[in-house]
Amino acid sequence: MYHTEHNLTLQKGLKIMQQLTIPEGYSSPLSIRETEVAIKEIKDYFERALAKSLHLTRVSAPLFVKPESGLNDNLNGVERPVSFGIKEQNDNTVEIVHSLAKWKRYALKRYGFHSGEGLYTDMTAIRRDEDTDNIHSLYVDQWDWEKVISREERNTATLEHNVRHVYSALKETEQHISRRYNYIDTILPDEIFFITSQELENMYPDCTSKEREYRIAKAKGAVFISQIGKILSSGEKHDGRAPDYDDWELNGDIIVYYPVLDIALELSSMGVRVDEYSLKRQLKLADCEDRAELTFQKSLLNGELPYTVGGGIGQSRICMFYLRKAHIGEVQSSIWPEHISKKAEEFNIQLL
Repeated sequence: MYHTEHNLTLQKGLKIMQQLTIPEGYSSPLSIRETEVAIKEIKDYFERALAKSLHLTRVSAPLFVKPESGLNDNLNGVERPVSFGIKEQNDNTVEIVHSLAKWKRYALKRYGFHSGEGLYTDMTAIRRDEDTDNIHSLYVDQWDWEKVISREERNTATLEHNVRHVYSALKETEQHISRRYNYIDTILPDEIFFITSQELENMYPDCTSKEREYRIAKAKGAVFISQIGKILSSGEKHDGRAPDYDDWELNGDIIVYYPVLDIALELSSMGVRVDEYSLKRQLKLADCEDRAELTFQKSLLNGELPYTVGGGIGQSRICMFYLRKAHIGEVQSSIWPEHISKKAEEFNIQLL
């Protein structure tokens, strides 16, 4: 059972219901200090496991980019980036990154990576328009990774091969953490289940996309839902994706069932990236063909960038999952509405 707060005004009560879910009887076995030690353990172990599994080299990455570069991630196309002017450059504007999905592809070429080689980096971002709740924050931290592939490898087999390698690192890390902390049982299944967004809609035609994710995640434990961003037979998208990084036919999300909150929890988004043909098609479908004139997109259309596969893996998300925390604020330092912070403290949720 889950507690929600009702003793404020109706409007604020509803907001709390949307923003904060409190598992009945919840109390983390770890203190704040012990949690910080565990976070470091998880991040160090998973980073090594991921790099080994995918043969990746760590690189440094930007916190902000120029808008005209076209390198920032537009996410669903409506989120506003945080921007500011640089004094010594005539107050020219730069944007805090939403993700490094496009920058990584540019970096692979600039740094001289070849087919089968890849990079990863620590990415931090601010998403000012995020609706915060137990698993969403204004502050985003993730491992962003990208590998060079050949044109012939732009297919479902390549996508699923890399999904399995990411999942292997996730499962290996859970096993390690369960040995370090005796209150943590392993819950990830041995294999991840693959399904397309259209197959999932056909399976649960009367459900919303989030309800479908919950049902399949609870049934399978871990699932990769592919083909995110395209229009389904219902006339709706499973979820939104920017048109200029993932190929909507060759992408997807790793989602697991999380019993602490009884939810489907997305841990990673990844995909084979657009080539010049799918980019042109998706820009037209998204009604933003003007983006073809931006530096990054123009380079892609001209065939100047390598073909790649890549993704992002939420650092706080996996820490929350492995440590069986009720709120992402227990594993990262961010800002929350005052009434949420007070209610969390009342119910033994220690926000950092």
